[in-house]
Amino acid sequence: MDIKERIITLTKLLNQYAYEYYVLDNPTISDFEYDQLYNELVKLEEDNPSLVQEDSPTKRVGDKVLDRFEKITHKVKMMSINDIFDYEEIKKFDNDIKKIANVNYSCELKIDGLSVSCKYEKGILKVASTRGNGTIGEIITDNAKTINSIPLKLKDELDIEVRGEIFMPKKSFEKVNLEREQEGLDLFQNCRNAASGTIKSLDSKVVAKRKLDNFMYQIVGYKELSTQGEVLEFLNKEGFKTNKESKICNNVDEIISFIEYWKTHKDDLPYPIDGVVIKVNQLKYYDEIGYTVKSPKWCIAFKYPAEEASTILREITFQVGRTGVITPVANFDTVFISGTDVSRATLHNEDFIKLRDIRVNDTIRVRKSGEIIPEVFAVDFSKRTDKCLPFVMISNCPICGEKLVRRENEADYYCENENCKARKLNSIIHFASKPAMNIESLGDKLIETFYNANLLTDISDIYTLENKKSILINMEKLGEKSVDNILASIDISKSMNLDKLVFGLGIRNVGAKVASLLCERYPSIDELINAKYEDILQIPDIGETIALSVVNYFKKEENIKRINLLKEYGVNMKYKKKDTINGVFAHKIVVLTGNLSSFTRDEASEIIERLGGTTSSSVSKKTDIVLAGEKAGSKLQKALDLGIKIINEDEFKEMIK
Repeated sequence: MDIKERIITLTKLLNQYAYEYYVLDNPTISDFEYDQLYNELVKLEEDNPSLVQEDSPTKRVGDKVLDRFEKITHKVKMMSINDIFDYEEIKKFDNDIKKIANVNYSCELKIDGLSVSCKYEKGILKVASTRGNGTIGEIITDNAKTINSIPLKLKDELDIEVRGEIFMPKKSFEKVNLEREQEGLDLFQNCRNAASGTIKSLDSKVVAKRKLDNFMYQIVGYKELSTQGEVLEFLNKEGFKTNKESKICNNVDEIISFIEYWKTHKDDLPYPIDGVVIKVNQLKYYDEIGYTVKSPKWCIAFKYPAEEASTILREITFQVGRTGVITPVANFDTVFISGTDVSRATLHNEDFIKLRDIRVNDTIRVRKSGEIIPEVFAVDFSKRTDKCLPFVMISNCPICGEKLVRRENEADYYCENENCKARKLNSIIHFASKPAMNIESLGDKLIETFYNANLLTDISDIYTLENKKSILINMEKLGEKSVDNILASIDISKSMNLDKLVFGLGIRNVGAKVASLLCERYPSIDELINAKYEDILQIPDIGETIALSVVNYFKKEENIKRINLLKEYGVNMKYKKKDTINGVFAHKIVVLTGNLSSFTRDEASEIIERLGGTTSSSVSKKTDIVLAGEKAGSKLQKALDLGIKIINEDEFKEMIK
């Protein structure tokens, strides 16, 4: 086979494997095998750039940085859908439709993301754009290409425009917010805002990293199909991802039943929804039923009400982060929202509070933004009394008393005293946390207890606790067995990879991913200490702010002293390349189901992938292992039916020792 044929073959193979993984959720090869083929294609394309195919998967990596987004005028307006909120409006909608035609309805989940239009010429993706104001949108082609569920090439050579929704899966949302929190950035409030902010990034590498997803549901001006059900089938056939949870309903009762079902099951979905879209199924009636200026009359969207509650704001306290950032926190009477008790929520910063005129003793409205993060979203001004005094930002650190500083072009205030007890305590907590050194038995409360007893004053003191065993055993609520577990966890952490240590040091602007990038380039701590600003800037995805933070951190004598102490205590100072080839889950497809007591779903998935496996959300004949926790449901039963190996949490722990 010559080079051109090999490139074409690899492109087709990799696109098929990606389709099976991202669209069908049924991978047929391991990540390792995929990576081998992908790397071969990259090398061939680098040596033969003229032979790169238009639908090459290497075009999804996100290598474009734009100055701005170009505008586009939609030839067919991207209309919005009218929202309704009660079942009487569904009955009215049905009555109005039935006056024109006897139809049934396609009910589809309303994905909480942002609309996208993709135009294909001869089956090749040429332009992707946002809805904008419905008439004029923005071209986001390079960003859309990073989304694996949007095909670069269709099965047939069609000239066609399709529309759908780009969204951020809940798992991606949690991961992005964790990274932003670790890097001292403002958190996204919900999946929709995160998806919108991501797709409008001028750097497509940022988009690629955040793992957006897509469902398509509409074809513009394609006359060969007669129903919405056929549209979804056609989109599937051409390689698009559609939402499988749609249903054809014949009457209002069936529509309401569909809505009620997903109202109670929407939290189980891996993606965010905020309602159900109800469309006339027969396309031939659309023009006859008609349109308003903004919306089609042949569909409506039933919106689920956000779970929210009223409560009294009792106090605004202030947290001091490990970087010194001061965060106001609302403390209110406990309310039950989306399955949990909530009594606290961040108020972000002074500007957030003053813009909303939030005052202590106000009656406030609280909800879970994106049904994940509690937020104060409104004040009931009708219940305000003279006891509700305007908010005044503190001027000194609540812990050490140091004068606070509001940095230029930032909304946050900072305590810049590096010896502030709160900063030091939180830096130790961060160092021991799971994303950093993962000292499992040394939790936040225990660290605070040790800190208050002067047993821990710096992160390096963690590794002196083995010399204080007798003191620890005699502390309240601690016995010899507990202390042995703590010391064992500390000892294990000494062998953590260097990127975990670098992240754990708490260098400003250095999150977990940046720490890994630094260690790939500088595989020993001494090399990183001596790295020059100009050289660090050459690392992809690292800019001036991060490079300056790294250089400045290692200029400080106390930081070098800390690292030297960690060396003396036997903490690993070298970066070990992650090797998944010989891991216990190498080349295995693993499905997780049920609740695990010792791991979150993300943590277990990360371990499996680190040990060579691939995780999947659905059980199929390709599945090798099912990890079943408590309350495992239909996936467990399917695994039993297919004769797939099933392991419990204890067996999983034994395998990963």
